[in-house]
Amino acid sequence: MAPTSTPQTPFGRVLTAMVSPFAADGSLDVEGAQRLAAHLVDAGNDGLIVNGTTGESPTTSDVEKTRLVRAVVEAVGDRAHVVAGVGTNDTRHSIELARAAEEAGAHGLLTVTPYYNKPPQEGLLRHFTAIADATALPVMLYDIPGRTGVPINTETMVRLAEHPRIVANKDAKGDLGRASWAIATTGLAWYSGDDMLNLPLLSVGAVGFVSVVGHVVTPELRALVDAHSGGDVAKATEIHQKLLPVFTGMFRTQGVITSKAALGLLGLPGGPLRLPLVGLTPEETDQLKRDLTAGGVQI
Repeated sequence: MAPTSTPQTPFGRVLTAMVSPFAADGSLDVEGAQRLAAHLVDAGNDGLIVNGTTGESPTTSDVEKTRLVRAVVEAVGDRAHVVAGVGTNDTRHSIELARAAEEAGAHGLLTVTPYYNKPPQEGLLRHFTAIADATALPVMLYDIPGRTGVPINTETMVRLAEHPRIVANKDAKGDLGRASWAIATTGLAWYSGDDMLNLPLLSVGAVGFVSVVGHVVTPELRALVDAHSGGDVAKATEIHQKLLPVFTGMFRTQGVITSKAALGLLGLPGGPLRLPLVGLTPEETDQLKRDLTAGGVQI
């Protein structure tokens, strides 16, 4: 059974975009994924994104994606929302992934803008609608034009929000003005997809975060959103400023790379990366340690 949700917070408030742990030989570490999922939920996550960018979705097979969803649902699905990334630049493939995720027990779907082929807005509308039509699961859009090459325009968001199962957006556009208008006009539940902008997006109407740094500072993110929603903006600002070194350090290079490095430093499951991603150098690892320590993470 899926955890309780509300129209305002359909997937909770604090979600970590979880890495896909791999064993030393590069295979999927299912047991490690379950241990990491339990750790993250124990730390205060309402939900987890699996098979997203931070889950190395470009280099995991469809079979691995389904195994991971099923394993995480088994581990924490009774107390956290398990949202499966199903975004590709092939609508038919995304529909197949969506149906497989639903069959595996996912509570929702994350659908990124199709990348590389740069569809027009009408193509985005039809793509997301087709995915939302394919299952009974609620859908979170994912707008990250820096990676995909194409933004979801506010007008397109408004049209997509008319679909009964498109209920949220993960915003990594980095434009507070556009976010303000889209939140006001779409009625979608808005989630920050850029950790440095977590607090600013709350200030214009976001309800929570889909975080990378949640791998290491979930309790602080929970305290931040609780303070803000409780009206203590000064406390939320204090937490935001304390976390600035973590926000900076975790994105000095690609977020999957630093997340797995940080998990390794903390003795948590993560394991190696799959090419074309590569691990941190010793110098980069030392810098990450300094960044995390400056932000209050005990290494």
